[in-house]
Amino acid sequence: MHLATPSHAIVRPPSSSYAACLREHPDPPIDIPLARTQHAGYVAALRDAGIVVDVLAEHDAPDATFVEDTAIVLDTCALVTRPGARTRRAEVASIAAALEGRRTITIMPPPGTIDGGDVMRIGRHLVVGLSQRTDRAGADALAKVAATDDIRVITVDVPSGLHLKSACSVVTPELVVVHGALGDALRRVLDPSIVLLAVPEPTGANVLGLGDRVLVSSAAPRTAELLVARGLRVHTVELSQIHLGDGALSCLSLRFAPTAEAWCV
Repeated sequence: MHLATPSHAIVRPPSSSYAACLREHPDPPIDIPLARTQHAGYVAALRDAGIVVDVLAEHDAPDATFVEDTAIVLDTCALVTRPGARTRRAEVASIAAALEGRRTITIMPPPGTIDGGDVMRIGRHLVVGLSQRTDRAGADALAKVAATDDIRVITVDVPSGLHLKSACSVVTPELVVVHGALGDALRRVLDPSIVLLAVPEPTGANVLGLGDRVLVSSAAPRTAELLVARGLRVHTVELSQIHLGDGALSCLSLRFAPTAEAWCV
């Protein structure tokens, strides 16, 4: 069984300030023109999967291309987040405006924090990673919103790395890829029928299942081979400059299906 293909996605290109984004290692330097070219290739891959992509104007915040962190979009509602990095909180107003009319929006109040990169949906559950960017109060705020759509939040500790989805992601409803030590924690909270596939490359832990295909970073060829061997249709995407900013496939877009009320115009 495949994941349903999102019908719509919101993206934002890297800005002229992208090289100043928050990242673990300051070297090598980021090539902004190449980052923009790679982002355009990512958008093309989404559109090739049949997704309608809304491209927002550039934002002067260095990390603003990583739109996934700024909202969690569910069936009828959305939580506009309070990012864990203080410098990213200026990004959320424009995302709230982009979601207006598409979902019932809740703006997350202080003091809790949550990044969308710490939220992985599997069916009627949201696995929320408690990380350096997401705390318990943030998970609780999301749980209140998600209950509107009868979706339950479960939490796991993220002992290292930036986000939960830096170390794992959903390929199909029955398959999750994982890199590193997070597998044991996931096994304790996920349905036993879900297969956890350990992948050899860190960049292979973040893939994007889109209906009949899965996007994989070209930096993770062995992960791509493992997924092809399981009969999956793999499309590789070049993301070297996105990875330099500690980003990956999922964090470059907000993906969702439209509600009837939002899109009957």
